Amino acid sequence: MPFPDLSVFGPGFTWGAATAAYQVEGGVAEDGRCPSIWDTFCRVPGAIDNGDTGDVACDHYHRWPEDVALMRKLGLTSYRFSIAWPRIVPGGTGAVNQAGLDFYDRLVDALLDAGIRPNATLYHWDLPQVLQDRGGWPARETAYAFAEYAAVVAARLGDRVTEWATLNEPLCSAWIGHLEGRMAPGLTDLTAAVHAGFHLHLGHGLAAQAVRAASPGEVRLGITNNLSTCEPATPADADIAAARRADGHINRWWLDPVFGRGYPADMLEVYQVDLPERPGDLATIAQPLDWLGVNYYFRQIIADDPGAVAPFTRQLPGPGPRTAMDWEVHAAGLEELLLRVSRDYGARELVVTESGAAYDDVVAPDGSVHDPERSAYLTEHIAACARAKAAGAPLTGYYVWSLLDNLEWAYGYDKRFGLVHVDYRTQRRTIKSSGHDYADLIRAHQSVFEKQAG
Repeated sequence: MPFPDLSVFGPGFTWGAATAAYQVEGGVAEDGRCPSIWDTFCRVPGAIDNGDTGDVACDHYHRWPEDVALMRKLGLTSYRFSIAWPRIVPGGTGAVNQAGLDFYDRLVDALLDAGIRPNATLYHWDLPQVLQDRGGWPARETAYAFAEYAAVVAARLGDRVTEWATLNEPLCSAWIGHLEGRMAPGLTDLTAAVHAGFHLHLGHGLAAQAVRAASPGEVRLGITNNLSTCEPATPADADIAAARRADGHINRWWLDPVFGRGYPADMLEVYQVDLPERPGDLATIAQPLDWLGVNYYFRQIIADDPGAVAPFTRQLPGPGPRTAMDWEVHAAGLEELLLRVSRDYGARELVVTESGAAYDDVVAPDGSVHDPERSAYLTEHIAACARAKAAGAPLTGYYVWSLLDNLEWAYGYDKRFGLVHVDYRTQRRTIKSSGHDYADLIRAHQSVFEKQAG
């Protein structure tokens, strides 16, 4: 694939790929792991396409040495993965499961031996079901339990893991899981959603403190948010106002508190739900960030819709080409977001922690998987990153979603995002042409600075 100007990224730029525990690990009932809310949600009739579950997924729990070898073959400089809370503290709080820690201990050592820097996310949606039974994220106690678990993980792995994210996409946990009902735990309750979002933020702040206190080594701590540009569908005042509400719902509600601004007043008016705030909470939430993760997939074209749930908007399809998820490909939105977050929030360091696309990949008779659309997608989005970097955005890394085809949450196994194809019947892994192209890009970037050094 034709590369953008890679020299703008500088010599230390991170090239990675990402996964999440429930989507790839399998082994859900092994070595002391307890059920998560996703194990429960996958059993709800009709909740997941094809009735799929994460019981086996990519069997990464057993096949991780092969997967690390694939990462090395791709030339990744970092691997972003999540740690399964149900493996570490099966009771949600209290007794620690050493077998769960041992798994991640072995994975981290193997990554480092392969020259790949681990980037660990503490929460990617797999809340222990026992905590959901006690109230879940709408309950304040869950935030304290999260900090307790974070301290356990940091104490064990913090001598080797320096890059930590507290939460992945809290928007999905709160809004999609508690307001829209399309993700675990499958609720449709605005008050529960607002309270869940607040306690996710509180958990982030408490966990940030806990990781920094418990880790025996260097800590570089961040949080990842899925962000979108929000454009009015028409010049009408109602659509302009709706786009502003959508921006508050998708972006500002999740960024303002962690940057010390509190919650957006206009969105408090929209939701009409009192925050479960106590004195000192906002300061706890606004812990200093070493980096901010930006997950970007599509822009939002917004129309006013008074009959919808809060924020009373409707997303319209954009005119661009579409992925298998029916998401518009619009790389310019990533450039716009990186510059906006840099300008408006003064983020000291930005990392694109997820960027990728699902396509209907086909295995050829010779066993290869040729996916030029994904290669083009990655080229366009990396070029957008290069433009943002050249314009001053403090961007230091790019992670493709995803390393492996995996369980795409409520979409089941039909939607494939991976650089590596997974045959779920045999668990055979095959690097797609996009994976080879990404490896070529990484080598091309490195060669720029090898030549300069030589």
